[in-house]
Amino acid sequence: MKPRESWGSRLGFLMATAGSAIGLGSLWKFPYVTGENGGGFFVLAYLVFTFLIGVPIFMAELMIGRSAKKAPVGAFTELGGIRKYWRFVGWSCVFVTFLITSYYSVVAGWSLNYTLMSLLHFSAGKTPEEISNVFDILYKAGDINLLWTFLFIGITTAIVYRGVRKGIEFWAKILTPALLVILVLLFLYSTTLSGFSEAFFFIFSPDATKLKPSGLLQALGLACFTLSVGMGILITYGSYMHKDDDIPKTAFTVASMDIIVSLLASMMIFPIIFTFGFSPEEGPGLLFKTLPVLFAKLPGSLIISTTFFMLVVFAALTSTISIMEVMVASVTENFGWSRKKGAITVGAATFILAIPSALSGSQGMFKNWVAMYGKNFFDSIDYFSFTWLLPINAILTAIFAGWIIDKTAKRGDFLDGSTLQWVFPPWLFLVRWVVPAGVVLIMLQQGGIIDVDSILKGFKWAH
Repeated sequence: MKPRESWGSRLGFLMATAGSAIGLGSLWKFPYVTGENGGGFFVLAYLVFTFLIGVPIFMAELMIGRSAKKAPVGAFTELGGIRKYWRFVGWSCVFVTFLITSYYSVVAGWSLNYTLMSLLHFSAGKTPEEISNVFDILYKAGDINLLWTFLFIGITTAIVYRGVRKGIEFWAKILTPALLVILVLLFLYSTTLSGFSEAFFFIFSPDATKLKPSGLLQALGLACFTLSVGMGILITYGSYMHKDDDIPKTAFTVASMDIIVSLLASMMIFPIIFTFGFSPEEGPGLLFKTLPVLFAKLPGSLIISTTFFMLVVFAALTSTISIMEVMVASVTENFGWSRKKGAITVGAATFILAIPSALSGSQGMFKNWVAMYGKNFFDSIDYFSFTWLLPINAILTAIFAGWIIDKTAKRGDFLDGSTLQWVFPPWLFLVRWVVPAGVVLIMLQQGGIIDVDSILKGFKWAH
């Protein structure tokens, strides 16, 4: 039997794990969801939920992966013992990564497209409104979206094809630090804009009147999404860990990096919004509508804009290679395929599923989809993954880690290599009780089963 791959260094493992979390979730989703929920109080809730809900699941997934030394399907099967039905949680993780990679690659394709547009200096001679409106044109250009989606999935497949050390770890050690450097530099420039103080107040001044109770549950969901929990990524990456790697310290480090990047991205984007009069509630196109306006005002805008969007592509890559690795590791373990066959097959299947998402803006496929389901195909896959599958996977993982795995074995697996022995009791309490309760609330609210806003309407929430 071929020996299992492992990380070549702790730095490589940390950069790969951080990269899986610090992706478009931090750069793309966090700023626009923050804008839609009024900033301040939402950000505070996000920080609290990251450490109360996201980090415990993060630790649980790493522990499950390292203990079993297998990807999600094999890990749940082995650690579940006679309860073989737990393997279906592993397959659910594989399925959700398949869905997420398909539409995530479309967003990453937009970044590739903006990289080329920046090289061609597309903003020259355009007003801020005209620069911002270019995204609307791109969104409706189905053929262009298909091209860039295909290229991005091809790049991701090529990296995963190379394996853990030569592919994932090698590129993570380059891409993740590069992203952090460019983010810091752009943040420093944003401090010179006239809208910086307004943006700072918007993000860091808690004001309950700007956030509905349902927004708290969005903050909870976002905390899980930006940390990449519920997808099996961390189970897979945990399976490549060494016994002396510190799980609690890794979780706290990655969560802190994730928060810093999310806040840096917001403090880079919102000064532009307030300086040039855009709306904070711009939605999914926020990143692509606002930053080119800033770059057009800078000396050397061609270089800065091109570099930034190239690094957004890098950020997306650090996430998609981790997501695709879940699928590749699962098919190689369960079907006996080689890594090369697994990577090519998964890459091809992902592109096929990505086609209707890439064509959603142009309505070049499934023209009656919106009329039937109320959302286009892209938004439907996003909603189904984010609202249902991720929370379901997260709560089942928490139950499995908290109640199914033997406590003595669990304590040993959790604390191997760790200097933070005190973390285990509070972690066990959170993963057994707090995490399931919080995730159930997300599912009930996001699924429309309850309406927290209506339930709490009688209380003086906003006063």
